Amino acid sequence: MTVNFGIIGHGFMGHVHEEMLTQLEGAKVVGICDIDEEQLKDVGSGIIRYNNPDELLANNDIDVVLIVVNNKQHIDLVCKAARAAKDIICEKPVAMSVAELDEMVKVVNECGVKFTVHQQRRFDKDFRITKEVYGSKMLGDVYTIKSSLYGFNGNMHDWHVYLNEGGGMLYDWGVHLLDQILWMIDSKVRTVYADLRNIINSEVDDYFKIILKFENNITAEIELGTYYLTDKVGWFEHHWFMGGNLGSMYVDGFNPQGKIVRTSRLLTNILGKKTMTASGPTRSFGEPTPGLIVTEELPTVDTKHVDYFKNYLKAWNGEEEFIVTIPEVRRVLCLMELIRESAKTGLAITFE
Repeated sequence: MTVNFGIIGHGFMGHVHEEMLTQLEGAKVVGICDIDEEQLKDVGSGIIRYNNPDELLANNDIDVVLIVVNNKQHIDLVCKAARAAKDIICEKPVAMSVAELDEMVKVVNECGVKFTVHQQRRFDKDFRITKEVYGSKMLGDVYTIKSSLYGFNGNMHDWHVYLNEGGGMLYDWGVHLLDQILWMIDSKVRTVYADLRNIINSEVDDYFKIILKFENNITAEIELGTYYLTDKVGWFEHHWFMGGNLGSMYVDGFNPQGKIVRTSRLLTNILGKKTMTASGPTRSFGEPTPGLIVTEELPTVDTKHVDYFKNYLKAWNGEEEFIVTIPEVRRVLCLMELIRESAKTGLAITFE
């Protein structure tokens, strides 16, 4: 069965959604709404253009509404779409707070419509490789996972630089990075500690470091900076590191490059032989002897962002479950509120 979509908001992500859905079998874009006429000039032929979301919501041919507007507007449009009997996909972050999400869920349940959130970065190849290594226990007992993303522009774009529009990097990329970690690690979080800063931007956060300690003894570290300067080639992309008692793994870039790294033998004791380095003699941190470090290829994955919508269409038709559930989204929002509290107080905070 073909699912008819309406898109509210035709900025950067609205254009991405239109392009993706119009190429997907079983999906049809019926209408697109934006209050800015300029954003509607390149809408595809046969798609109705709207300037008022209420008019789009009144179109009985539309089954599902994609809400792709400024973060602050999500709660109003989710509730309006639910009352118009439309199923809903909302862009992340679905809400500015847990209380807002709970209000959305109340209205959605009263209206009996389907409700999920667009978290397409669950299909990033670098993340899925990391998740496969973790889930397959290729590194044995994992003790640390690091996720890092760095940029050089300092500033953000469009409305993301304004606090009253729901801007800032924690609401932007932070939601994705937290969602990836929580979806991958099958354990409750014990504590969260966070450093959240405005380095270049006057209103909104553009740097954060988040440390999560899980009940299964994994420590996860997430770091993002929009003004994290280096001349290293390929640095300004997503990077992963994972360490376990059987080896380590690194994955660099959205077009992933990396290895699983092991040692050919483990030392039971450090011998008296020393290694001379530029900073003096050492027995633990010198160059490895030839053959000590061995590498393996990373597992291969075949995922694309369009897979999110492929899942959605099947789930909408009752063939499988929605990959993103509201309890998962709520867990991320709960964590984000504690991240802000930790950054404000400078203290680690108990979670779950």
